[in-house]
Amino acid sequence: MTGAGEDWLRDGLDDIADVESALWVRGVDYVGGWRSARESADRLNRALLGAGFELSAVRAVASADETGRGVVRLAGWPEAADRLAVFLEALADRDGGAP
Repeated sequence: MTGAGEDWLRDGLDDIADVESALWVRGVDYVGGWRSARESADRLNRALLGAGFELSAVRAVASADETGRGVVRLAGWPEAADRLAVFLEALADRDGGAP
């Protein structure tokens, strides 16, 4: 997944080190969970790009929780999150709130 600009990988949006415990449990398939989350994150990132968002401002980030289940987090700067909220609210209003 790429976004506009060269520094989107180093902008700090992927830093989730303090979100979960850093301990890994032997025998838990973290990679499988992450792989599943990565597919969903890539799909969401393509949708964000298609809607005019830049991944340097807001993007989906794949990870896995302590049980190995895939997790997709939305990471972004507050201004981009506000813009995304306005976008989603407008879609909900137009469609009557149906997903």
